[in-house]
Amino acid sequence: MSQTQNLNTELSEYSFGRIVQAFLNYLTVEAGLSNNTILGYGRDLRDFAIFCDSNSVKHPDKITTNILYDYSKKLAKQGKAEASINRSVVAIKMFLRFCKMSGHITDDLTIFLESPKLWQKLPVICSKDQVARLIECPDEKEPYFSRDRALLELLYATGTRASEVAGLKIGDVNLKIGYIRCFGKGNKERVVPMNKTAVAAVEQYIQQLRPKLVKPFSGDFLFLSRTGKVLSRIEIWRIVKKYARLTGLSRQMTTHTLRHCFATHLLSGGADLRSVQEMLGHVDIATTQIYTHVDQDRLRSIHKKFHPRG
Repeated sequence: MSQTQNLNTELSEYSFGRIVQAFLNYLTVEAGLSNNTILGYGRDLRDFAIFCDSNSVKHPDKITTNILYDYSKKLAKQGKAEASINRSVVAIKMFLRFCKMSGHITDDLTIFLESPKLWQKLPVICSKDQVARLIECPDEKEPYFSRDRALLELLYATGTRASEVAGLKIGDVNLKIGYIRCFGKGNKERVVPMNKTAVAAVEQYIQQLRPKLVKPFSGDFLFLSRTGKVLSRIEIWRIVKKYARLTGLSRQMTTHTLRHCFATHLLSGGADLRSVQEMLGHVDIATTQIYTHVDQDRLRSIHKKFHPRG
Protein backbone atom coordinates (compact mmCIF):
# COMPACT_ATOMS: atom_id res chain seq x y z
CA MET A 1 0.00 0.00 0.00
CA SER A 2 1.38 3.44 -0.94
CA GLN A 3 1.98 6.28 1.52
CA THR A 4 -0.96 8.18 0.01
CA GLN A 5 -3.28 5.18 0.46
CA ASN A 6 -2.10 4.72 4.06
CA LEU A 7 -2.76 8.38 4.79
CA ASN A 8 -6.25 8.24 3.25
CA THR A 9 -7.04 5.16 5.36
CA GLU A 10 -5.93 6.97 8.51
CA LEU A 11 -7.89 10.13 7.64
CA SER A 12 -11.08 8.17 7.09
CA GLU A 13 -11.06 7.24 10.78
CA TYR A 14 -11.59 10.83 11.93
CA SER A 15 -14.70 12.98 11.91
CA PHE A 16 -13.79 15.47 9.20
CA GLY A 17 -11.14 13.28 7.57
CA ARG A 18 -13.12 13.16 4.31
CA ILE A 19 -13.05 16.95 4.10
CA VAL A 20 -9.27 16.81 4.57
CA GLN A 21 -9.10 14.24 1.76
CA ALA A 22 -11.12 16.56 -0.48
CA PHE A 23 -8.70 19.38 0.37
CA LEU A 24 -5.66 17.23 -0.51
CA ASN A 25 -7.31 16.27 -3.82
CA TYR A 26 -7.86 19.96 -4.47
CA LEU A 27 -4.16 20.64 -3.88
CA THR A 28 -3.21 17.84 -6.26
CA VAL A 29 -5.51 18.87 -9.11
CA GLU A 30 -5.77 22.65 -8.78
CA ALA A 31 -2.56 23.74 -7.04
CA GLY A 32 -0.19 21.24 -8.67
CA LEU A 33 1.89 20.75 -5.52
CA SER A 34 4.43 17.93 -5.36
CA ASN A 35 3.43 14.58 -3.87
CA ASN A 36 5.90 15.00 -0.99
CA THR A 37 4.43 18.40 -0.09
CA ILE A 38 0.88 17.05 -0.16
CA LEU A 39 1.87 14.08 2.01
CA GLY A 40 3.48 16.49 4.48
CA TYR A 41 0.34 18.65 4.65
CA GLY A 42 -1.77 15.51 4.94
CA ARG A 43 0.17 14.24 7.96
CA ASP A 44 -0.04 17.66 9.61
CA LEU A 45 -3.81 17.77 9.10
CA ARG A 46 -4.20 14.18 10.27
CA ASP A 47 -2.55 15.19 13.57
CA PHE A 48 -4.81 18.25 13.75
CA ALA A 49 -7.88 16.07 13.10
CA ILE A 50 -6.81 13.71 15.92
CA PHE A 51 -6.51 16.69 18.27
CA CYS A 52 -9.93 18.00 17.22
CA ASP A 53 -11.53 14.59 17.70
CA SER A 54 -10.04 14.34 21.20
CA ASN A 55 -11.68 17.71 21.98
CA SER A 56 -15.10 16.64 20.61
CA VAL A 57 -14.74 18.81 17.47
CA LYS A 58 -16.42 16.69 14.82
CA HIS A 59 -16.73 19.22 11.99
CA PRO A 60 -14.66 22.21 10.80
CA ASP A 61 -17.50 24.61 11.69
CA LYS A 62 -16.93 23.65 15.36
CA ILE A 63 -13.28 24.76 15.28
CA THR A 64 -12.82 27.77 17.55
CA THR A 65 -10.02 30.20 18.25
CA ASN A 66 -9.40 28.35 21.53
CA ILE A 67 -8.90 25.08 19.64
CA LEU A 68 -6.38 26.75 17.32
CA TYR A 69 -4.57 28.37 20.23
CA ASP A 70 -4.44 25.13 22.25
CA TYR A 71 -3.15 23.18 19.26
CA SER A 72 -0.42 25.78 18.65
CA LYS A 73 0.65 25.44 22.28
CA LYS A 74 0.68 21.64 21.95
CA LEU A 75 3.00 21.83 18.91
CA ALA A 76 5.36 24.10 20.79
CA LYS A 77 5.41 21.81 23.86
CA GLN A 78 6.25 18.79 21.70
CA GLY A 79 9.62 20.38 21.00
CA LYS A 80 9.20 20.35 17.25
CA ALA A 81 11.49 22.44 15.08
CA GLU A 82 10.18 25.86 14.11
CA ALA A 83 10.15 24.82 10.44
CA SER A 84 7.88 21.84 11.26
CA ILE A 85 5.52 24.00 13.33
CA ASN A 86 5.44 26.57 10.53
CA ARG A 87 4.45 23.91 7.99
CA SER A 88 1.66 22.68 10.28
CA VAL A 89 0.32 26.20 10.66
CA VAL A 90 0.44 26.75 6.89
CA ALA A 91 -1.40 23.45 6.29
CA ILE A 92 -4.15 24.37 8.76
CA LYS A 93 -4.50 27.88 7.29
CA MET A 94 -4.84 26.50 3.77
CA PHE A 95 -7.35 23.90 4.97
CA LEU A 96 -9.48 26.54 6.73
CA ARG A 97 -9.47 28.72 3.61
CA PHE A 98 -10.58 25.68 1.59
CA CYS A 99 -13.37 25.02 4.13
CA LYS A 100 -14.59 28.61 3.85
CA MET A 101 -14.43 28.50 0.05
CA SER A 102 -16.38 25.22 -0.04
CA GLY A 103 -18.98 26.34 2.51
CA HIS A 104 -17.95 24.12 5.42
CA ILE A 105 -17.30 27.16 7.63
CA THR A 106 -18.48 30.77 7.52
CA ASP A 107 -15.82 32.68 9.49
CA ASP A 108 -12.20 33.29 8.49
CA LEU A 109 -10.21 31.81 11.37
CA THR A 110 -6.80 32.08 9.71
CA ILE A 111 -6.19 35.52 11.21
CA PHE A 112 -5.91 33.84 14.63
CA LEU A 113 -3.07 31.54 13.53
CA GLU A 114 0.44 32.95 13.73
CA SER A 115 3.44 31.22 12.24
CA PRO A 116 6.64 31.17 14.29
CA LYS A 117 9.35 33.48 13.01
CA LEU A 118 12.00 31.35 11.37
CA TRP A 119 15.69 32.01 11.60
CA GLN A 120 17.17 32.00 8.12
CA LYS A 121 19.84 29.31 8.22
CA LEU A 122 22.63 29.56 5.67
CA PRO A 123 23.13 26.34 3.69
CA VAL A 124 26.29 24.29 4.15
CA ILE A 125 28.66 24.82 1.23
CA CYS A 126 31.72 22.82 0.24
CA SER A 127 34.64 24.27 -1.68
CA LYS A 128 35.25 23.58 -5.35
CA ASP A 129 38.19 21.34 -4.42
CA GLN A 130 36.01 19.32 -2.02
CA VAL A 131 33.34 18.83 -4.69
CA ALA A 132 36.02 17.76 -7.17
CA ARG A 133 37.32 15.19 -4.67
CA LEU A 134 33.80 13.81 -4.24
CA ILE A 135 33.14 13.51 -7.97
CA GLU A 136 36.50 11.85 -8.61
CA CYS A 137 36.05 9.39 -5.73
CA PRO A 138 34.31 6.52 -7.65
CA ASP A 139 36.92 3.88 -8.53
CA GLU A 140 37.09 2.70 -12.14
CA LYS A 141 37.42 -0.86 -10.84
CA GLU A 142 33.99 -0.72 -9.20
CA PRO A 143 31.12 -2.33 -11.18
CA TYR A 144 28.91 0.78 -11.08
CA PHE A 145 31.69 3.33 -11.53
CA SER A 146 30.32 4.99 -14.68
CA ARG A 147 26.80 5.32 -13.24
CA ASP A 148 27.99 6.81 -9.97
CA ARG A 149 30.40 9.21 -11.67
CA ALA A 150 27.68 10.32 -14.11
CA LEU A 151 25.25 10.79 -11.21
CA LEU A 152 27.67 12.96 -9.21
CA GLU A 153 28.67 14.98 -12.27
CA LEU A 154 25.05 15.58 -13.21
CA LEU A 155 23.97 16.65 -9.71
CA TYR A 156 26.75 19.24 -9.48
CA ALA A 157 26.54 20.38 -13.11
CA THR A 158 22.80 21.09 -13.03
CA GLY A 159 21.89 21.77 -9.39
CA THR A 160 18.95 19.39 -9.68
CA ARG A 161 17.24 17.83 -6.68
CA ALA A 162 17.60 14.09 -6.03
CA SER A 163 13.89 13.57 -6.81
CA GLU A 164 14.31 15.37 -10.15
CA VAL A 165 17.31 13.23 -11.12
CA ALA A 166 15.41 10.07 -10.12
CA GLY A 167 12.66 11.04 -12.58
CA LEU A 168 14.98 11.69 -15.54
CA LYS A 169 14.43 9.62 -18.66
CA ILE A 170 16.73 9.08 -21.63
CA GLY A 171 14.65 11.49 -23.70
CA ASP A 172 15.13 14.23 -21.08
CA VAL A 173 18.88 14.32 -21.73
CA ASN A 174 20.27 16.02 -24.84
CA LEU A 175 23.95 15.14 -25.05
CA LYS A 176 24.56 16.82 -28.41
CA ILE A 177 23.55 20.29 -27.24
CA GLY A 178 24.24 19.63 -23.55
CA TYR A 179 21.13 20.10 -21.44
CA ILE A 180 18.56 18.21 -19.40
CA ARG A 181 14.83 18.71 -19.05
CA CYS A 182 13.49 18.05 -15.57
CA PHE A 183 10.29 18.47 -13.61
CA GLY A 184 10.56 20.22 -10.26
CA LYS A 185 8.13 21.07 -7.47
CA GLY A 186 4.56 21.36 -8.65
CA ASN A 187 5.56 19.39 -11.77
CA LYS A 188 7.04 22.57 -13.27
CA GLU A 189 9.29 21.91 -16.24
CA ARG A 190 12.64 23.60 -16.73
CA VAL A 191 15.70 23.16 -18.93
CA VAL A 192 19.19 23.25 -17.38
CA PRO A 193 22.48 23.22 -19.35
CA MET A 194 25.21 20.65 -18.67
CA ASN A 195 28.97 21.15 -18.91
CA LYS A 196 31.17 19.01 -21.16
CA THR A 197 32.49 16.92 -18.28
CA ALA A 198 28.99 15.93 -17.19
CA VAL A 199 27.95 15.22 -20.80
CA ALA A 200 30.96 12.92 -21.26
CA ALA A 201 30.26 11.07 -17.99
CA VAL A 202 26.57 10.54 -18.78
CA GLU A 203 27.39 9.43 -22.31
CA GLN A 204 29.90 6.86 -21.02
CA TYR A 205 27.32 5.49 -18.57
CA ILE A 206 24.59 5.25 -21.23
CA GLN A 207 26.87 3.48 -23.70
CA GLN A 208 28.80 1.14 -21.40
CA LEU A 209 26.80 0.30 -18.26
CA ARG A 210 23.15 1.14 -18.66
CA PRO A 211 22.53 -1.54 -21.37
CA LYS A 212 23.76 -4.14 -18.86
CA LEU A 213 21.36 -2.91 -16.17
CA VAL A 214 18.24 -2.63 -18.33
CA LYS A 215 15.42 -5.08 -17.65
CA PRO A 216 12.00 -5.37 -19.37
CA PHE A 217 10.46 -3.30 -16.57
CA SER A 218 13.14 -0.56 -16.55
CA GLY A 219 11.40 1.73 -18.99
CA ASP A 220 13.28 4.78 -20.23
CA PHE A 221 14.57 5.96 -16.86
CA LEU A 222 18.17 7.18 -17.01
CA PHE A 223 19.65 5.97 -13.74
CA LEU A 224 19.06 2.32 -12.85
CA SER A 225 19.98 0.12 -9.91
CA ARG A 226 21.82 -3.18 -10.19
CA THR A 227 18.41 -4.92 -10.44
CA GLY A 228 17.22 -2.69 -13.28
CA LYS A 229 14.84 -0.62 -11.17
CA VAL A 230 14.88 3.16 -11.28
CA LEU A 231 17.16 4.71 -8.66
CA SER A 232 14.94 6.35 -6.04
CA ARG A 233 15.86 9.66 -4.43
CA ILE A 234 16.76 7.76 -1.24
CA GLU A 235 19.17 5.52 -3.16
CA ILE A 236 20.69 8.57 -4.86
CA TRP A 237 21.13 10.14 -1.41
CA ARG A 238 22.88 6.96 -0.19
CA ILE A 239 25.27 6.94 -3.15
CA VAL A 240 26.29 10.55 -2.48
CA LYS A 241 26.74 9.81 1.24
CA LYS A 242 28.85 6.77 0.41
CA TYR A 243 31.39 8.82 -1.53
CA ALA A 244 31.15 11.69 0.95
CA ARG A 245 32.18 9.26 3.68
CA LEU A 246 35.08 7.94 1.58
CA THR A 247 36.37 11.46 0.98
CA GLY A 248 35.98 12.57 4.59
CA LEU A 249 33.02 14.85 3.82
CA SER A 250 30.31 12.76 5.44
CA ARG A 251 29.04 15.50 7.78
CA GLN A 252 28.91 18.24 5.16
CA MET A 253 27.87 16.56 1.95
CA THR A 254 24.41 15.44 0.81
CA THR A 255 22.61 15.54 -2.52
CA HIS A 256 21.19 18.94 -1.56
CA THR A 257 24.66 20.20 -0.62
CA LEU A 258 25.66 19.70 -4.26
CA ARG A 259 22.68 21.86 -5.24
CA HIS A 260 23.85 24.55 -2.80
CA CYS A 261 27.40 24.30 -4.18
CA PHE A 262 26.11 24.58 -7.76
CA ALA A 263 24.35 27.86 -6.98
CA THR A 264 27.08 29.40 -4.82
CA HIS A 265 29.93 28.51 -7.18
CA LEU A 266 28.00 29.94 -10.14
CA LEU A 267 27.34 33.22 -8.34
CA SER A 268 30.93 33.50 -7.11
CA GLY A 269 32.06 32.97 -10.69
CA GLY A 270 29.99 35.93 -11.89
CA ALA A 271 26.65 34.37 -12.91
CA ASP A 272 23.65 36.67 -12.54
CA LEU A 273 21.03 35.94 -9.90
CA ARG A 274 18.10 35.63 -12.33
CA SER A 275 19.84 32.93 -14.39
CA VAL A 276 20.69 30.93 -11.28
CA GLN A 277 17.09 31.31 -10.08
CA GLU A 278 15.82 29.88 -13.36
CA MET A 279 18.26 26.97 -13.32
CA LEU A 280 17.34 26.09 -9.73
CA GLY A 281 13.62 26.37 -10.48
CA HIS A 282 12.95 28.83 -7.65
CA VAL A 283 9.64 30.68 -7.92
CA ASP A 284 10.78 33.51 -5.64
CA ILE A 285 14.18 35.14 -6.25
CA ALA A 286 14.43 35.74 -2.49
CA THR A 287 15.04 31.99 -2.14
CA THR A 288 18.00 32.26 -4.52
CA GLN A 289 19.40 35.37 -2.84
CA ILE A 290 20.47 33.36 0.21
CA TYR A 291 23.39 32.07 -1.88
CA THR A 292 24.82 35.57 -2.14
CA HIS A 293 25.49 35.43 1.62
CA VAL A 294 27.35 32.13 1.89
CA ASP A 295 30.51 32.80 -0.15
CA GLN A 296 32.86 34.20 2.51
CA ASP A 297 35.73 34.88 0.09
CA ARG A 298 33.42 36.95 -2.09
CA LEU A 299 32.14 38.89 0.92
CA ARG A 300 35.69 39.65 2.05
CA SER A 301 36.71 40.85 -1.40
CA ILE A 302 33.62 43.11 -1.63
CA HIS A 303 34.33 44.52 1.84
CA LYS A 304 37.99 45.15 0.99
CA LYS A 305 37.09 46.81 -2.31
CA PHE A 306 34.29 49.09 -1.17
CA HIS A 307 34.82 49.83 2.52
CA PRO A 308 36.62 53.18 3.03
CA ARG A 309 39.09 51.49 5.38
CA GLY A 310 39.22 48.21 3.48
